[in-house]
Amino acid sequence: MDFSFLFKYYMFFLNGAKFTLILAFFTVLFGVILGLLLALMRISKIKVLNIISGAYIEFIRGTPLMVQIFIIYYALPDLIGFNIPEMPSAIMALAINSGAYVAEIIRAGIQAVDKGQMEAARSLGLSYGAAMRYVIVPQAIKNILPALGNEFVVVIKESSVVSVIGIKELMYNADTVRGNTFRAFEPLIVAALIYFIMTFTLSKLMGRFERRLKNSD
Repeated sequence: MDFSFLFKYYMFFLNGAKFTLILAFFTVLFGVILGLLLALMRISKIKVLNIISGAYIEFIRGTPLMVQIFIIYYALPDLIGFNIPEMPSAIMALAINSGAYVAEIIRAGIQAVDKGQMEAARSLGLSYGAAMRYVIVPQAIKNILPALGNEFVVVIKESSVVSVIGIKELMYNADTVRGNTFRAFEPLIVAALIYFIMTFTLSKLMGRFERRLKNSD
C-alpha cells in the first residue's frame, strides 16, 4: 500500500470533509425543525394533520434517499420552472429525508414525558401550545438527545450519496483522487478514516453534552 499521493491530494480530502460537515450541519438544522413540526402534527388532535404527517413520514422512510435526491435535483425544477443549484438541492433532499426520522424520534420523546406534566401546565393556565413549548418539548429534548446525536452521525455518513449530483464532498473527492492516481483502494481508506474521525468526535461531544444535561438536573 502506498499513501504517497496524500502529499499532493490531502487538500482534496480536507475540502471534501469540510463540505460533508456543512451538509450535515444544515441537514440536521432543517431536519430537526421539520421533524419537530411533523411530530407535533402527528400527535395533534386534528385528524387532517395526523394523516398528512403520517403519509409524509411513511413515504419518505419507504423510499431510497438516492431517489429523493434525483427527484429534488432533476424532477422538481421541471415543476417549479427553474433549476436548483447542487448544494441547496442536496441539503433539501437530506433534510426532507432526515426530517421524517427525526419526527418519529421527537414524537416518541414527547409521548415519553409523563402526562401529568401537561395536566400540571394546563392547570397553571398555560395554553396547549405554551405547555408544549415551555414544559413538554424541553423535557423531550433531554430524552431524545442520544437519538438525535445518532441521527447526526447517520447524516454525516449518508451525505456521501449526494456525490451522484456532483457535490464535491468527501466521497466525491476521494473518487477524484482514485481517478487521478489510479489507486482504487488507498483513497477509500483515507476517506473511511476521515469519516470515522468525524463521527467518533461527534459521538464523544454528544456524550459530554448529555452528561452536562444530566448533571444540570
